Amino acid sequence: MRTSIGTRVTGLVTGALLAAGALFATAAPAQAYSPDPSVSTYYRQTSSCPCSGGSLSDPFDGTYFAHDAGGTAVKMELNDAGWFIGKVEFHPDGEKLWVYDTKNDGDGFYVAIGYSSGGSYHDLGTYSAPGTSATVDMTVKNFSIPDGASVDLTVYDGSGRSDYIAAARGTGGAVA
Repeated sequence: MRTSIGTRVTGLVTGALLAAGALFATAAPAQAYSPDPSVSTYYRQTSSCPCSGGSLSDPFDGTYFAHDAGGTAVKMELNDAGWFIGKVEFHPDGEKLWVYDTKNDGDGFYVAIGYSSGGSYHDLGTYSAPGTSATVDMTVKNFSIPDGASVDLTVYDGSGRSDYIAAARGTGGAVA
């Protein structure tokens, strides 16, 4: 049986496209943590800060909270099977959210932040570290949160605020 070169080339190209299609069809986005990471949460009353060391230490850059009367700072450490995979910090001084991703595992986590003040809840958005190939990725956001407001941090495994991991509450500082 004789086939033309055109028929053989067409068959090879079709086969290659089918194989590539199968490869892309089986490629999936990064898997969610399963089970969810464990979370250790630490609070500091910033009226008696500056604070650092002890439970605020970690293998990457430690944590330092500045003095801010009436504030409650929060640090959440995320661990997966013994690996320190990230941390979330709320600093009342400057009303800053810090989100660190410390493991290049193709997965990330997302932090929703909002505050309650004057009888209303104010959603400030959802943030994550950028996910580069750097050893430590971080995002720092500076907000304008009223003094004494309750600040809610909620950590999710999914970008659309899905797959809840943990939550914590801090307080904006400078309460008279």
